[in-house]
Amino acid sequence: MRETLWKQFGASIDMLENSLKMCPAEQWDTGNKFWYVAYHCLFYLDYYLTLNPKQFSPTPPFTLSEFDPKGAMPDEVYSKDELLDYLEASRKKCYELIASMTEDIADQRWVNDYKNYSVFEMLLYNMRHVQHHAAQLNLLLRQTIEDAPKWVSQARAGS
Repeated sequence: MRETLWKQFGASIDMLENSLKMCPAEQWDTGNKFWYVAYHCLFYLDYYLTLNPKQFSPTPPFTLSEFDPKGAMPDEVYSKDELLDYLEASRKKCYELIASMTEDIADQRWVNDYKNYSVFEMLLYNMRHVQHHAAQLNLLLRQTIEDAPKWVSQARAGS
């Protein structure tokens, strides 16, 4: 089950990565905020992979701006390289969590102010969130450059 879960979750992450890589520099920071949609997705990918969400802190230069109740944007536009590095770190975090998953970990509760799910259900929720935003970014690419990455059926080799 762990292998299957990783192949599908990893494929969602790969699709997100392909969208980021395909985005031309001139489309990165326009009115559609491609960079921000990608950042939002990566921030929550990382957050939802944290077994104790109360202890979550993104790695610098990223901040907790996504938790701002007024919806404030981050103080800076993050670069493609910064977001690709964040994606790779979160990809590894995801792989390691799934690879080390035991029944006890899967059944553990993931609780914040809005959610009370098992870790296993949180992984499925997180995968759906990543896929949702990968599709959103692909739509933006189709609308602006008339191209988008192809479907990924399983995670690329390696963590």
